[in-house]
Amino acid sequence: MNSSPLILLAEDDENLRFVVQDNLELRGFKVESCNNGKAGLEKFRSLKIDLCILDVMMPEMDGFELASKIREQDAHVPIIFLTAKGLKEDRLQGFRVGGDDYLTKPFSIEELMFRIEVFLKRPVVQKEQEKEHTYKTSRLEFFPSHLRIDSEEGIQSLTYKEAELLELFFRNQGQVLKREDILMKIWGTDDYYKGRSLDVFVSKIRKFLSCDPEIEIQTVHGVGFKMLRHS
Repeated sequence: MNSSPLILLAEDDENLRFVVQDNLELRGFKVESCNNGKAGLEKFRSLKIDLCILDVMMPEMDGFELASKIREQDAHVPIIFLTAKGLKEDRLQGFRVGGDDYLTKPFSIEELMFRIEVFLKRPVVQKEQEKEHTYKTSRLEFFPSHLRIDSEEGIQSLTYKEAELLELFFRNQGQVLKREDILMKIWGTDDYYKGRSLDVFVSKIRKFLSCDPEIEIQTVHGVGFKMLRHS
């Protein structure tokens, strides 16, 4: 990377925060860390943050509320949640408030680094594209690299995961996409809880497309999903 990305790390476990920050800095990242959500929001508002790592359970303001407030200010910055083992609903709630991914504690530093690299490499790739590919229907236009949908109702900003999933549907219109194939393509795993997360993402995308009756994401029960275009 040409410059050092700035990462916001909000984690109230002092030992974990130290270990994660130390490893991030060893790999060339700049880190702003804090132990509560309120401080995290103040840092986000005052600095140009490239990626957020948010613990769910924090004092003063939890990770979900912090993510919601971040999304009010920035629709695109990647957000990775850290969740306690066993808190399964945290993962779904995290996606509902605009999170892009999550890691369940305990996690490996290598896995965290891999996910960070995936998110931070995308804008570089997008800038290198000579011409952006877009997808049009009668009432909307989807710009994958700009993470947005334009329609008569206005501009809908998307997170990275939402844009990835929507582009996958557009590229495979009329074809049944198996759940396990979608999960492997977007999340790199087909475990059960990522599968439940997929349902949350599909529901959000359906709302984004609801302004255009020409297009529909159909559930193929027991198999997966299919995007249909109605003439």
